[in-house]
Amino acid sequence: MRFSRSLFPLALFALTGALLAEPAAPSSYSVRTFGAVGDGHTLDHAAVNAAIAAAAAAGGGTVVLPAGNYLCHSIRLKSKVTLHLGPGATIIAADSPAPGVPGGYDEAEPNEWAQYQDFGHSHWHNSLIWGENLEDVAITGSGRIYGRGLSRGNGRIVRPVGAPALLAPGSPPTDVLGADGTFDIAPRPDLVPGPFGYPSARDTLPAGVGNKTIALKNCRNVTLRDFSILHGGHFGVLATGVDNLTIDNLVIDTNRDGMDIDACSNVRISNCSINSPWDDGLCLKTSHGLGEPRITENVTITNCFVSGYDEGTLLDGTRQRTLQRIGGTMGRIKLGTEAGGGFRNITISNCIFDYCRGLALEQVDGGVLEDIAISNVTMRDIHNAPIFLRLGARLRRPGITEPGSVRRVLIDNLIASHVAPEHGILIAGFPGHPIEDVVLSNIQIHYAGGGTAKEAERVVPELEKEYPDPEKFGTIPSWGMFARHVKGLRLRGVELRAETPDARPAVMLDDVHDVRLSDVMLSAAAQQPAWSLTHVTGLHARDVTRLADGALADITKREQR
Repeated sequence: MRFSRSLFPLALFALTGALLAEPAAPSSYSVRTFGAVGDGHTLDHAAVNAAIAAAAAAGGGTVVLPAGNYLCHSIRLKSKVTLHLGPGATIIAADSPAPGVPGGYDEAEPNEWAQYQDFGHSHWHNSLIWGENLEDVAITGSGRIYGRGLSRGNGRIVRPVGAPALLAPGSPPTDVLGADGTFDIAPRPDLVPGPFGYPSARDTLPAGVGNKTIALKNCRNVTLRDFSILHGGHFGVLATGVDNLTIDNLVIDTNRDGMDIDACSNVRISNCSINSPWDDGLCLKTSHGLGEPRITENVTITNCFVSGYDEGTLLDGTRQRTLQRIGGTMGRIKLGTEAGGGFRNITISNCIFDYCRGLALEQVDGGVLEDIAISNVTMRDIHNAPIFLRLGARLRRPGITEPGSVRRVLIDNLIASHVAPEHGILIAGFPGHPIEDVVLSNIQIHYAGGGTAKEAERVVPELEKEYPDPEKFGTIPSWGMFARHVKGLRLRGVELRAETPDARPAVMLDDVHDVRLSDVMLSAAAQQPAWSLTHVTGLHARDVTRLADGALADITKREQR
């Protein structure tokens, strides 16, 4: 069939007319077009939300914030919309209204499962930027998000950047104190705490108060890239139930958690720097906030940096270390504490820890923690256990009566220096529930040393129902490694050194079975034992400090060598 040449001009004219009658929607929407001022004094969230709504109504687009300071309460993301922070653009979290005054951040949505985790993990809408049930959404650009007006939890009072969160060791957080020195926590007789203490008046924030920088719930295909977060509140990023999540090249310098990835799958986190002296830096979790035990799985974390410097000093480049707190600053990479849904298929590679706590893998809520591969990690100035593996029985999840499992964990190519003396590598199951199949290879750790003979005699409590953290165990009676209730332990190419004399044994194994040791070097003084062994079976050694090559006879009572 031929197309008549005489009809071609008519067809072209008709097509041109149609295009003119229905112009294509723009792909870029400047918030200035919708009334944003960007002067740091005028509230701009209505204009930002209008631009997002326009882009979504057109089927998608990019909402651009040009250079300026945009004072905002809640910004609501929508599907197929990218929020782009241009060079010189800063979103500033506005102050919450005074008590009793309406407005402020979106109200925290109801959650019938709030008794199983704290207020921050249980709600998403009370945030500076939030999205729920979205797909194909992104936040990008070289700009900054400054959570100036966000609470870090435990009361509405907001402390400035860098302000200490503790008055003195053991005192309550100062960000819950009013100007007169009293707590800014109103009685809440309507709150009935569950068996784990939640919800609680201390933890619950009133309507209008925001406590997270970015919160995402039940979303798909999400990208966060290139921006920075300063002073992010309870969470810089909280992603719960997000599938296909990419986080790349963020810098987070904050006063509590940097990013929490909760009940998410297919996650890629790369090239991020996170400074969080008061809480965890990069944390994988599986809470019960969604009302079901959803697993966190298929996660890669690579080329990331975590630290516990004074808040704000990672971003300004000074990296100050004046902050002192019980147990040292935090800023670590952790799996847990919330863990009811479990963890599976996780890799962590090419990461750096500095002036913070060590790597923590914790399963205490009845789920699994399995198939974890960690490689190429360097650490300096570590304030507690450089490696902490914990299986416990807190069981903070409905319907669960039996503990979970920790198994198939490989940690390879890790070097750490100037590690605090209280804890060595700490691997702890509990009676009848061992941690299984752990391989530590090509490990070199230099400890501060200085432990005493009295500390060497200390009995470590089980604490299987307690919050899992090395500091809860107190000073460990061995300086290099303590492993208890473990089945299937492999040490290959491991060197542990004490930089000053230490009266404790280097390694203590208790209720450990099927042990293979190869090329293990311990810098134990001649007058101190290198090994303390109790209830150890199936131990084979080759080229190991103070152990003969070959199979050792099973040990029931404590022996030192």
